[in-house]
Parts: sequence; C-alpha cells; structure tokens
Amino acid sequence: MWGSGLKWMFLIMGTMIGAGYASGRELWQFFGEESGLAILLFTIIFSISCYVVMLISYEQKSEHFQPVLKVLVGKRWSIIYDVLILFYLFTTTVVMIAGGGATLQTFEIPFSVGISVFSALVALIFIKGIKGMIQVNSVVIPVLIIGLIAVLLMFMLKNGNPWALTWTSQANWPAGFTFTALNILPLVAVIAAIGQEIKSKKEIVIASVGSGLLLGVISFVYNESLMQVASELPLYEIPLFAILKYFPYIMLVFMTVLLLIAIYTTAVSGVLGMVTRINYQSRLPIWFTSCFILVIMIPFTYIGFSNLISILYPIYGLLNLYLLTAILLYPFMNRYK
Repeated sequence: MWGSGLKWMFLIMGTMIGAGYASGRELWQFFGEESGLAILLFTIIFSISCYVVMLISYEQKSEHFQPVLKVLVGKRWSIIYDVLILFYLFTTTVVMIAGGGATLQTFEIPFSVGISVFSALVALIFIKGIKGMIQVNSVVIPVLIIGLIAVLLMFMLKNGNPWALTWTSQANWPAGFTFTALNILPLVAVIAAIGQEIKSKKEIVIASVGSGLLLGVISFVYNESLMQVASELPLYEIPLFAILKYFPYIMLVFMTVLLLIAIYTTAVSGVLGMVTRINYQSRLPIWFTSCFILVIMIPFTYIGFSNLISILYPIYGLLNLYLLTAILLYPFMNRYK
C-alpha cells in the first residue's frame, strides 16, 4: 500500500516539477510578494484535486484521460477539453524541451544540439512504456526534492533573513486557484493513464496528500528564496541561477543536473499523456508515436523558454478554472446523485 502510494506520489510530482517549476520561472510568474496564503490554498486545493482525479481514474479503470473528463464535465465539454488537453500537453512539452536546451547552454552546449539530445532521451524511455517512466520517477524525484530543498534552505539561512513572510497583507491569494488550475490538465492526463494500475483507495490518499504537502513546502521555501533576489531576476532566463550564483561552481553543476532531470520527467509525462490518448484509437507502437510527436515539437522550441511560459501559462490557468471547479464540486455532486 505505502509502496504503491509513494510510487503514484512521485509520478504526480514528476509531472509537476518541470522546467517552469524547478527553474523558479513558473512560481515567480504566479506568486512573489504577499503569496503565503496563495501557496497554502494551492496545497489544499491540489491535494483535493489529486484525490478526486485519482478516485475517478480508479473507479473507471481508465487508460487515458477521456473517460475521466466525461465524468467531470460531461460528454459535450469533454470533447472540448479533449482537444484542449492535447494542445496543452503539446505546448507545455515544447516548453520542457526548450527549458532543457536553455539549461544545457550553461555547459556551453548549443541550443540546437541540446534540444535534439533532450528529445532523443525522452523518446528512448518509451521503449519500456509506462512502467519505465514510473521506475525513473521513483528514483530521480526523491533526489530532486532533497537537493532542491537543501539548496533553498542553505540559501535562506546564508542570506540572514530566512522567513520574510508577513500575513498582514495577502492580496495575491487568488493565485492559489489559478496556479492549481494551470496544472490540472497534465494532472488529469497522467493520472488517468494509470487508472487500471491503482489497487486501493489508501494508495490514493497517500499519493494525493503526500504530493500536495511536499509541493506546498517546496513552493513556499522557493518563493521566499526568490523574493530575496527579486531585483536580479530580470537578468536571468532561469531564476534558480540567480540563487545558485551565491554557491560554489560545483553546486551550480549539481543543481543544473537536477533541473535537467526535473525537465526530463515532466517532458516524458507530457508525451505519455498524448501517446496514451492517440494510441487508444490508432494502436501504433508507443515508441513510434512518441518519436513522431517530438520531431514535430522541435521547431517550436525556438520561440524561447521564458516567452513561452509568460504567454501560455497564465492563459491556461484561466481556461482551466472551469475544470478545477468541476473537480472540487465532484464530491458534493456525486454524493447528491
């Protein structure tokens, strides 16, 4: 029970902690000052959302996200969200690949070479299918979480002002809803793909509560750290590097590797969501479909990592509020039925 619950928890976190989140760009886009309450709301809402989506996936024994969408928003809206999720997964996976290329530039690797290598590594994991991705997440995500929290805490303590949060003014509290809504579509897409693998409701509780609490803690500490270097952030494509400049070079290398791992796991999750949906009707080999999708994505990565996030993510956050509302109301509507 605990083993399976933790396995799903790492799958969820592997989907969440990608280029936008691990680099700090996504967090800074939504949070920043006066966001303590927003992060608390995100923690609670995200845990509830994970529980509801996992429960529906478990009950439907789903292999892809369409059956889950039908339960949440009905047949008519599920068709719209079906297209929206595919488009979302495509564009956000482009963001992941662009983030991988931008990160590899730290080691003076050309952007074009970086995105090509990164795409090839994403395609490689699908030789083993879904189980291969779950195994990778179970190994690398704990390392990523420990490394990220350790670096952020060291920075906060070293900076001499570890907790700058004040609860007197929390004007940014609505960001807790929009930030959660932003991440709802990949959450539905990935969790729905493993509906047949979930064995009990106890696994669902462990995964949903555990992932929500961990992400809440990381988000809070990360946001507090970024506020300490807020004036320097416009100079960096990846905000995490504004923090890492205060550490020895070896730490920069270590965190860059962890950042690449985070980007990689989320890119794989995005491709998984698309492949399971497309292959449900086409029945093509998973590795073939994934390679085809990745080849199409590469030209779009040249738009720029920060530009993609700043333009697309707020739009998706607003569009997904309807789906988030449906998820939060599901326990009450289901009991009424």
